[in-house]
Amino acid sequence: MKFTISDKLKKDNFVALFQTLKNCTTVVSAIFETNNLHIQGMDKSHVCLFDVNIDKSWFNEYIVEGETTISFDTSIFHIIISTKQESNDIIVLFNKSEDSDNLIVNLISQEHCKGEFNKYFKIPLVDYEYELFSIPTVDYDTIFSISSKKISEIFSQMMIFGNDINIKCSEEKIDLITNGITGEMVVNIPIDDLTEYSIIEGEVIDVKDFELKDFKTKK
Repeated sequence: MKFTISDKLKKDNFVALFQTLKNCTTVVSAIFETNNLHIQGMDKSHVCLFDVNIDKSWFNEYIVEGETTISFDTSIFHIIISTKQESNDIIVLFNKSEDSDNLIVNLISQEHCKGEFNKYFKIPLVDYEYELFSIPTVDYDTIFSISSKKISEIFSQMMIFGNDINIKCSEEKIDLITNGITGEMVVNIPIDDLTEYSIIEGEVIDVKDFELKDFKTKK
C-alpha cells in the first residue's frame, strides 16, 4: 500500500484531519480499499462517531493491492506529518511482506530546496479491534457548512459566557446562543456567509443544550 500527497492545500487538509482525529481517539483503524481510504471510529467518551472516506482520486498517488487494514496511534502520526515543510510530499507506505509491524511515513522533496530536508519515519502498528457501523442515509431538517477555523473561534469566545449552546436555524439566518453567570452571547450568521445551507421551507429548527466543549476544535 502506498499513497502520496503533493498539493499544498491537500497536505494542510490532511494534517488538519488528523489534528481532529487525535483529539477524538488515541488509535484509528485505516481501511485502504481499492478505490478509497476509509476511517471510522468513536471518540474517547463513545458519544461521537466519525466516518471519513477519501476517494483515491484525491491523492496524487494511491496504490492498493487488495483491501488492507492497519491501526496506529493518531497523536504520533499527527506529530510526524505536522513536521512537513512546504516542499515536502507526504508519502505513506505499508508492505506486509517486508515489515508487518510498522507504517512508514516519508516527507520528501522532489527538488532540492535549501534549508528543507527529507525525513523518514517508522510508526509501530498496534493491535486494535473495531467493528464498523453501517451508517444509514438520513434526511435532515437542516444542513449547513462553515469554515472550521471560523466556528472554532466563535465557540472559543462563547465558552466565556456558557457551557451549552442553542442553535436556532431559520430561512434567513442561524443564531448561536449561550448564557451563564457572566452574561449572554448571541452570534448571528447570515446565510450568505455559509458555504452550504438548506432548511425545510417555512420551518425554524431549534437545537438546544449541546455542550460547547464537544464542538470546540482543539489546537
